Amino acid sequence: MALEIVFLFFMFWIILKYCVPLSADSGRCSTMLVLGSGNFFASPFTFGIGGHTAELMSYVRLLPPAYSPRIYVVASNDNLSGEKALELENTRPNNDFLIEKLPRARAVGQSYFTSVFTTCYAIIVATLLVLKHRPRLVLCNGPGTCVPVCLAARVVHSLMRGSKAVVFVESICRTRRLSLSGRLLYHLHLVRVVVQWPYLVKKYPRATYLGLLS
Repeated sequence: MALEIVFLFFMFWIILKYCVPLSADSGRCSTMLVLGSGNFFASPFTFGIGGHTAELMSYVRLLPPAYSPRIYVVASNDNLSGEKALELENTRPNNDFLIEKLPRARAVGQSYFTSVFTTCYAIIVATLLVLKHRPRLVLCNGPGTCVPVCLAARVVHSLMRGSKAVVFVESICRTRRLSLSGRLLYHLHLVRVVVQWPYLVKKYPRATYLGLLS
């Protein structure tokens, strides 16, 4: 297992150094935005609600034009989030963006055994997306889709030069406890966690409190 991990990191280094061309720094900050709803494992109670997408869209509206190109990552079966991204971008003067699809880690009703394989597949696809676009900022706020993306971004960023950031903004609905995605990312030290309620900083001292953002 250890040899496989070392080999994987070596392959990442080779791809970054020789296979992925560096884009010229023109003062722009390529930004990857993870849209969707629900937790790391989809459930019939959260699928399709779109609350996380609506919140993240409110943040995107405030981003300066320099935060481009914007790469929206949505679950492969989440058409609503992609449509919301298109609606927003059609109102912006600088609509330098694209939408990428990512398979869900676990579908509704899927067994936990087979979800191990689909989760690994989602992480591989997320890694390829991060390698393809090399975002300087990854921004998400709770959908389960963000976990593979943040994991991939943290690994790839550790092998890249320059200033990079992976930021998880917890949903405004979370007043006493982080979401499942938030807890995973927080305890694995994969992202900078931003919360919108002061109580959460007491419970999660490494989080950053910025007040209500939505």
